[in-house]
Amino acid sequence: MTRGPRPKENAVRRNVHPHAQELTPDAQPGRELPRGLGITTSGAKRFWKTWSTSPQSAAWAETDWAELEITTRLVDALYQGDLRHAGEIRQRTGKWGATVEDRARLRMSIKDEHQDQDADQVPAETTTDLDEELFRLLSNS
Repeated sequence: MTRGPRPKENAVRRNVHPHAQELTPDAQPGRELPRGLGITTSGAKRFWKTWSTSPQSAAWAETDWAELEITTRLVDALYQGDLRHAGEIRQRTGKWGATVEDRARLRMSIKDEHQDQDADQVPAETTTDLDEELFRLLSNS
C-alpha cells in the first residue's frame, strides 16, 4: 500500500544529474580477446567476455579497452593463485560500474524496458491487508 497522493502523470524529475548515463540492457558486440595477452585461465577469458559485452562497454574509448586488457591480465594472475591482485581488480571494475552500488555512485542506470510497459498498466490490488487478515485469524479462534 502506498502512502500519499498518487504522482502526476506528467511529473518531471528536476534532480537528474547532467552527466547521468542510462545504459541499454542489451549485450554489446564486444571485442575478441587479444591473443598477445597470453591469457590461459578460463576465468580470465570469462571476465573478458563479460566486460567486453557489458552495457558499459558501448561508450568505451580505446583507453578503456587498454584498461580492460591490463585488468584481464591481473584476473588471469588471480586465477593462477596470486591473490595480491584482488583489491586492484575490485578497484578497477568498480570504476566501470561492476555492482549496483558502483553504478549508483557513477550515476549509471540500466534502462528497464518492462518498467515503461508496466507504468501504463496499474496493477490490481491482489494482496489483502495484513491487519485485516490477522484480525480475521484472531477473531475466529
